[in-house]
Amino acid sequence: MGERDDPGTIGRRVQRLRVERGLTQRQLAEPVYTPAYVSTLESGRVRPSDDALRHLAERLGVAFDELATGRSARVVTELRLRLTEAQHTFAVGEAEAAAEQYAELLAEAETHGLAAEQAAALLGLGECALETGELVAGRQHFERAEACLAGAPLPARVPALRGRAVAHYLAGELRYAVYLLESALDELNRGGLHDPDALLLLYASAIGPYMDMGAHARAAQAAEFALALAPQSGDPALVARMHRSVARTLVAEGRLAEADASLAKAAELYRGLQIRTELANCHWMRGYVYAQDGQLERAEGELREALGMLSAKRAALYSSQVAVELADVLHRRGKSDEAAALLHGVLDDLSPERGAVHSAAAHRLLGIIAEDSRRTEDAEEHYVRALSLLERAGAAGDLADLCRLLGDLLRRTGRVEAALDAYRTGLGHRTAPGTTTLGPAPAQPPQ
Repeated sequence: MGERDDPGTIGRRVQRLRVERGLTQRQLAEPVYTPAYVSTLESGRVRPSDDALRHLAERLGVAFDELATGRSARVVTELRLRLTEAQHTFAVGEAEAAAEQYAELLAEAETHGLAAEQAAALLGLGECALETGELVAGRQHFERAEACLAGAPLPARVPALRGRAVAHYLAGELRYAVYLLESALDELNRGGLHDPDALLLLYASAIGPYMDMGAHARAAQAAEFALALAPQSGDPALVARMHRSVARTLVAEGRLAEADASLAKAAELYRGLQIRTELANCHWMRGYVYAQDGQLERAEGELREALGMLSAKRAALYSSQVAVELADVLHRRGKSDEAAALLHGVLDDLSPERGAVHSAAAHRLLGIIAEDSRRTEDAEEHYVRALSLLERAGAAGDLADLCRLLGDLLRRTGRVEAALDAYRTGLGHRTAPGTTTLGPAPAQPPQ
């Protein structure tokens, strides 16, 4: 039996509707029940069964849910329609406008006590906050969404959990982000909960933290799994818009169950559009692999593809992260001026609280470019700023490499003691990638 109001509230509702329709207790009760039973029910002294409520709802001309909860089925369906409209607004890159829509919908869902719709609105607000770089607010929205879904199966909770992990990652809290993602993957795969959308979101979201922690083998494997799970949906935005239009027509005709079905399809497709952002991570990972293999032209192509996908959604933080990787490839291809311009633009979008690791990477690469141009003081300034950012984030592999760069620069300029201090700092962080920062790999999906 689903959620319903207490017997007293239901009884008063039955009485009000009966009087409004000019029915006697006998007319309402017959032929299945007695007038005495209706009288007892209206006084709140009996908890009606589902069968009794269905009979009364039919006689009163209302939906079962409306009689049991006081919520009109039309209100719920129209709220879901507006949720898909907010999803569309977000999907086309208008995060601020979508946030306003989600905030209004959250207030309405709270007024009507609709937990699932509250969770959907909070998820939307969280995604909007990530897009605009408001990481603390985003994490709080995702935490509230998880609380609304506390009793739901894990696959239903994954979007909120993944959002929380991404907020921590973008704030530079790499280990905790990986812990959240891997714990969920373990629970899904070991428990046989093979939900493709949930697994895709988790694997794709783990790629960035893995790379920043030096766990490149895990990042490559996560990308492989994510690409294998990626849905093939042609033009999801067009199909979703069609389902929204159909739902609006069905609502007007009073065909609410069919409208709900259309809205569910639209919502699923919009989730697919959000997955497009995650798939950009896979192109990013491929670009990284090609760069490591010296295939710089192919690497540039993959990274430009990732950057284009993210820029189309105006995902500022994600775009900045991929831009740093692209700048590295451009520098290695002899396009240092283009790389430097890209990096300076990136630093306008990043800060210690918003993308610390990639902000550090931008400073590191600008330091290398400055050294190439014999601008030693500029290079040292960039290296020191990068060092401070990496120490906060705990990115061990990057930190060791940076200390080597800084030590070499200091040694070349005659500051031997300072160089030794930099080398010692680097040696303290020189660990095999992924062996001390990560636990056992999560369980793999079933073949």
